[in-house]
Amino acid sequence: MLALPVLGFIHLLGLDPGQYGLIEFFAYNLVHVRVDKLSLAFGYIFYIATLLALIYALHVRDPVQQVAGLIYPGSAIGAVFAGDLVAFFLFWELAAVTSVFLIWARDSKRSFATGFRYLIIHVVSGVLLLSGALMLAHLTGSVEFGHVGLEGTGAAGWILLIAFGIK
Repeated sequence: MLALPVLGFIHLLGLDPGQYGLIEFFAYNLVHVRVDKLSLAFGYIFYIATLLALIYALHVRDPVQQVAGLIYPGSAIGAVFAGDLVAFFLFWELAAVTSVFLIWARDSKRSFATGFRYLIIHVVSGVLLLSGALMLAHLTGSVEFGHVGLEGTGAAGWILLIAFGIK
């Protein structure tokens, strides 16, 4: 498990800024990976944090926690490098679901209730993100995940801002 963030970090060192994994889907260009200086900085930070979390959790023998503990930061890294709103939404939701399993791992009534509250809040956030993304795609004709301002985007920009605020 410790090798995964180390190998991921090394892989990031070799990435050049640009877009990777371009696919045309229903007249929309999907860019699964967009690399720029900001995403690289967050990618490095997330890989280091993942390595530290895995070292801290070496004593854990629960496979559910181990798998969720790897998928959660992996989905966060996927969101950081998402070049389109579709990929971003999918990674956003995967991070929410896997983090709930980490909350439920405590296996108590309190953790179960807390996990459900957490899940409800993140589902609301995901619905808002999806709504804002669809509105923005309709408005601009693109699902590119770039600058989304509050001016010129109508309600879509505000809905996306609220979604990010909740997350």
